[in-house]
Amino acid sequence: MISPVILTVPGLLGSGTDHWQTRWERERADTHRIELGDWDNPNRTVWMSRIDQAVTAARGPVVLVAHSLGCQAVTWWANALGPSGASSVLGALLVAPPATERAALDPRIARFGNDPRRALPFVSLLVASEDDPYATLAESQALARKWGAGLVDMGLAGHINARSGLGSWPQAQAVAELLRDARTGNVRLLADQAQALLLDPDATPAHPRAVTPGGMTVGRSAPHR
Repeated sequence: MISPVILTVPGLLGSGTDHWQTRWERERADTHRIELGDWDNPNRTVWMSRIDQAVTAARGPVVLVAHSLGCQAVTWWANALGPSGASSVLGALLVAPPATERAALDPRIARFGNDPRRALPFVSLLVASEDDPYATLAESQALARKWGAGLVDMGLAGHINARSGLGSWPQAQAVAELLRDARTGNVRLLADQAQALLLDPDATPAHPRAVTPGGMTVGRSAPHR
């Protein structure tokens, strides 16, 4: 049986060396980055294609862990494929998606277009921050409703990136493993469990993986910022 893998999906400009996604890729043998390409000037169609290629290349079950605009790329990809095309996805952790419909946002974000309104065909959790400059908590709640995702409120955590000082964010690693091992599609129950994990300063991954010299990437390489 093929063991599940975690595929990270960064957002605009990629995830730099101190970002929690990059730390996971360095520290966990089961975690790999999807290289979306064109980090400075994202193309929605290209990013969707790269996600599709990476999920197919995994040849087994995956958990998608997306940050910022990477969340929208995941939702557009899943919306295009539907339940049968995304059947290998066990779940998705969507962290700090921006409100793309807000006119004042970076035009590179805004041109991704209005977010899909169809519920995702797999279990998902949306992690939001109350002081995220790219989405208010109310906007994050609206996105969670559109996508059928459970909402988890991180409190005051900014854009939940390297500047948030999360380090390797072991609590979120535990949440990703919760999605990986879940035997329920009850997003409210999973959101409650995730909320407890994310707010627990002592939470750690249940199944830590061996440290590897460098995380494997999936797709075309690009410089990380």
